Amino acid sequence: MHPERKKRLGLILLVVFGVGVAVGLALMALSQNINLFYTPSQIAQGEAPEQTRIRAGGMVVDGSVVRSTENLDVQFTVTDGAEQVVVFYSGILPDLFREGQGIVALGRLDENRMLIADEVLAKHDEEYMPPEVAQAMSKVNQMKQDAEAASSY
Repeated sequence: MHPERKKRLGLILLVVFGVGVAVGLALMALSQNINLFYTPSQIAQGEAPEQTRIRAGGMVVDGSVVRSTENLDVQFTVTDGAEQVVVFYSGILPDLFREGQGIVALGRLDENRMLIADEVLAKHDEEYMPPEVAQAMSKVNQMKQDAEAASSY
C-alpha cells in the first residue's frame, strides 16, 4: 500500500473511532436523563423500576389527599381507573391541584412502590388532561369494556 494511502486510512479510522466514542458517550448521558411515563397499573404490576426517576400520572382519588399540619408534606393516591399508587410530595402543590384532577408526578419509587415525587404537575384548565394520562385512561376503559363484553357471552 502506498504510504500516503496508509496515512489517509489511519486518519479515517481515527475519525470513525472518535465519532463512535462521542456518540456512545452522548447516548449514555441521555439514557440517564430519560423520564419514562408509567401508569398506576404498570407501577402496580412491577413494570416501573425502583429508584429510577420516572413520570407517573392519573386522576387524584377523591378523599385521598392527606396534608401534614407541621410542614408541606402531602400524600395522595393516583388512579388510572384500574390500579392506584400512593404519591408522597414535600413542597407547595400547584394551584390547580385538587381531588378528581389529572396530574403527572415526577419522582422515584421506593421499596413499597410508593412514588416519592420531586415535582407535581396539574392540568391547566377543565378540558385538558396530559396526553399520557388520557391514553392510559382510555386503554383501561377499553379493557373494561372488552372484559364486560366477553363475560356477557
